[in-house]
Amino acid sequence: MQTYEAILDIQLKELKLSCFKSNWHEAQDLAIQKNYSYGQYLSYLCDIEMKKRASTRLARRLKESKLPKNKTLSSFEFSETPSINADQINALAETDSWVSEASNLIIFGPSGIGKTHIASAIAYRKIEQGYRVRFFQTSHLVQQLQLAKKQYRLKEELMKLDRVPIIILDDIGYVKKDEHETSVLFELICHRYETSSIIITANQPFSKWDNIFPDNMMAVAAIDRVIHHSTIINLEGESYRMKK
Repeated sequence: MQTYEAILDIQLKELKLSCFKSNWHEAQDLAIQKNYSYGQYLSYLCDIEMKKRASTRLARRLKESKLPKNKTLSSFEFSETPSINADQINALAETDSWVSEASNLIIFGPSGIGKTHIASAIAYRKIEQGYRVRFFQTSHLVQQLQLAKKQYRLKEELMKLDRVPIIILDDIGYVKKDEHETSVLFELICHRYETSSIIITANQPFSKWDNIFPDNMMAVAAIDRVIHHSTIINLEGESYRMKK
């Protein structure tokens, strides 16, 4: 005949309460030592289970995001780039109104000044807050979408991205000025307009986006959609990498 302990282990496994199952013996001893009530004992076990699930979820979403490693706000040296408003960056990281409103962030600046780090750090904080994020080198995503278009799967690929509230288009200025490539980039921008957020990093100002889009009208239309609901951050200074 099975003991209540064996039965409880089976029940917890069936309920997928793995931390409950691993910790209830130890927690029971602690509860006896500290004279916990039944409710306190259960609350203690629930807290362990919830923290483990949150940790697992964070790890899963970080892996899914493809964010560069170690690009957090705590690791960014704001003193090296005085043009950056640290309060503004922290506010964007902590508040979620711009995400719920499907607004965009556009970060301009020369190479090596920290655009990717800032974008990734804000996105990392959003993942901690429960949002899904996906980081892309823009040229790689464009090639992926271009292939999908050739295979008549572009709409399907764009709809997959709809599941992710925030995508990062890193180094948008390195997209080739090719009609096929930039047309899918334009379709992506149009598709996410007023529905989901984009964080864009660029080393070229809007006035030079005709280097990205071969058609001036397409460039104007893309810029119009991107900036309609957006926060624009301009970074200035020397390359941090060159200093190092």
